[in-house]
Amino acid sequence: MNLSTVRAPRKASEKRKRVGRGMGSGMGKTSTRGHKGQRSRSGSRMMRGFEGGQMPLHRRIPKRGFVNIFRKEYAIINLERIAALGEKTVTPEVLLQAGLLRRAGEPYKILGDGELKSAVTVHAHKFSKSAQEKITKAGGKVETIGGREAEPREAGSPPSKSRAKRGTSEPKA
Repeated sequence: MNLSTVRAPRKASEKRKRVGRGMGSGMGKTSTRGHKGQRSRSGSRMMRGFEGGQMPLHRRIPKRGFVNIFRKEYAIINLERIAALGEKTVTPEVLLQAGLLRRAGEPYKILGDGELKSAVTVHAHKFSKSAQEKITKAGGKVETIGGREAEPREAGSPPSKSRAKRGTSEPKA
């Protein structure tokens, strides 16, 4: 690269468009707005997506599903990543140090992809069924953060109900 060959990028030195500065400019009188109509008036602003009365695109397209505002996002960590750490106990601090979590306090879920060779105590917010089975099979321990300890269920048994249904409890004396 040579200083004698350096040039300004295209359109870098183009002048700003100045409207309403006389007929000689080509943008005088109506200032490029045309004659009459809503768009020619000062202060004119139509709502976003307005198509002149035609049914707007965002209303023409069919809608599907909904967005759950109470959804809780979990960071996903597989067993193969935990095995690669080589730690005896896996806590959020250990995962943060290893770069498997982005920020402290982020909820995460352990998934069962990969194999464990040694016994590991894993602290996590959630576990998949296969991850739970693999950790306990390797002689490790599963500990749930912010809740009761997770026990693996027997195949075919329904999940336990933690809350009683309304109106079924005994009335207080």
